[in-house]
Order: sequence, then structure tokens, then C-alpha cells
Amino acid sequence: MSEKAILNFKPKDVSKKLLTVLTKRSQDVITNRYGLGAKTTKLTLDAIGKKYNITRERVRQIENHSLATIRKSKVYKDLEPVFGELKETILSLGGVVSEKDLLAHLSKDTSTKNHVYFLLTVGDSFERVKEDDHFHHRWNVDAELAKKIEASLKRLYGRLGDDELIPEGEMISTFLEEVKDLNERYKDEEVVKRWLGVSHKIGKNPLGEWGKSSSPNVNAKGMRDYAFLVIRKHGSPIHFKEVAKAIGQYFDKKAHVATTHNELIKDDRFVLVGRGLYALKEWGYMSGVVKDVIKKIIDKDGPLSKEDIIKKVLKERYVKENTILVNLQNAKYFKKDKGGLYHNA
Repeated sequence: MSEKAILNFKPKDVSKKLLTVLTKRSQDVITNRYGLGAKTTKLTLDAIGKKYNITRERVRQIENHSLATIRKSKVYKDLEPVFGELKETILSLGGVVSEKDLLAHLSKDTSTKNHVYFLLTVGDSFERVKEDDHFHHRWNVDAELAKKIEASLKRLYGRLGDDELIPEGEMISTFLEEVKDLNERYKDEEVVKRWLGVSHKIGKNPLGEWGKSSSPNVNAKGMRDYAFLVIRKHGSPIHFKEVAKAIGQYFDKKAHVATTHNELIKDDRFVLVGRGLYALKEWGYMSGVVKDVIKKIIDKDGPLSKEDIIKKVLKERYVKENTILVNLQNAKYFKKDKGGLYHNA
């Protein structure tokens, strides 16, 4: 089944018409440079230079002269409506959009993407800005708007904590507040997500949460990171078997139950709070076995009655009361005074 056309014109047909104003060699250089032929691979200046036994600089000159020739031609002027439609399409996407998102939006076909890229390069209305530390390759049809969006993205990044995760709805609202002075036509969720997608340093994890791209919470790379996101999304202690199952569902990764359990044990971001139940340390759960939890509670709150210790431990661990009492009877670690309060030994 062919994909539904976004544009009302066929990019390949337009490219073909534009190339007719060039000499045979210039056509060949442009076709190879932009991957407009049967082969979609874009050749380097060096590769084309070797083919014609000329320098890479001479190839660059031919490319630039060819583009200028096309822009000055009657054919180009006659195709003005095509470039107008392409401009309106980019405006509908937010006026500034990452190259990857733009081409993916317009087509799934590599060849068609190459032809669209060529038209963007030839067109007077379009500016391509190369990627840098902060942003991906991007295209805009309004340089002033692009500067405002990029400045807002930098401010937003500066306010993010290193491992902070923000739900998508909240992230969109926050960014809309940043750009509240812009034209109302741009204040759309899909547009904002595309603007966020321009940033190298802000990213979204597979669960739809946003944060710094450098964070393992966004750029999850291993079983432990996947487990962290799964447990965080669950919001309460969860059995390691369920964690393994959820990793498969959310990340499409094969997670063996035993392997998942081993990874949870090794990482201090996770706390075992019951039989096979894990919680996140950041939720405030104390680390250690029941004995350790009791010791920490007494260290923090001072001598306590049996009832108070049970109540406090049950907030930290999903265990039976009897398990807590057995630990309290261990004279090596705890002692009871005449008033019935327990101390650390």
C-alpha cells in the first residue's frame, strides 16, 4: 500500500523539470550529490571528483553554479506555487523543524526524501541550519522565529535537573509559557513537540517523559535503566517478574526474569521492600534488610515501643509483623529497657 501524499505535487517530477535547465554533466553532478537517481546514496565531493577526474573544489563550484542557474531559470519561476506549498507546509509544522522530522513527515521513501531535500536546498524561502552542540540540523522559513524558539529551548534546558523527568503534558505547557508572545497559529501540541525535537539536549524516553538527553532516564541503555523507568511509571513497589514483563511491553526488549532480578539487586537506585517487591530509593525507602531498617529507625527517632517500631517498619517494608518481632529478639542488635522501649545494642 502506498503512503498517503502530504504534498499536492510529486517531488521527483519537480526535480526532473528543474534539472532540464542544466548541462548533462551538471545534471549528473546534482543527481549524484543529492541522490536523485536510481541509487539513493548521496555521493561526496571527492567521489564525484574522482568520477570526472576533477578536484572536490571544482565539484563544489559546479554544484553551486547549478543551483544558481536553476534559481534564475524560467522553469523555477513557473514552479513558484510548488515552493509556496512547501513553505506553507513548513509553517504548518511550526516554521522551524528538525530535518529528520520534516523529511519523515513528508515521506517514508528515501528517494522521495532526497528529492524534497533538493527542493528545499534550491528554494529561496528555506534556510538550513547545521547541527551544533544544542540543536539538530533544522530548516526554517522565518529566521527570527527560529532564533526565538532556539533561545527558549536553551532556557528550558538550563532549568532542567540532570535526571529530572517531566510528563509530556507538563513539558508542553512549560514550553508554551516560554513562547507565549508568539503567533497563536503556532500554539499547538504537535508543533511544540516538533520544536522540542529540534533540541539535541532535550529528549523524550519511550514512556513519553521529557528530560535531558544525557540522562539515563531519557536515553535508557540497559536493563537497569529500563527497570528504573518501569518502576517509576508504576508509582509503587512492584514484583521483579512484573518489572521484566513491563520492560518487554514498553521497550520491546526481551527481559529474562532472573536477569532482571539480578540487575535490580546490583543497583542502589532500587530497594527490596518485600518478597520480590522493589521500590525506588528516591521514594524515601530505607535500604537494607529488616534488621537494618529497624536500626536506622531507632537511630533516627530514638528508643521506641514494639508497636511503634512495627508501624514504622511496615511503612518501609512489605513484611509480616512476626518477621519484625523475630528481628527485635536478636540481642546482638537490639535491647529492651525496663520501660519496654527498644534500643540499638
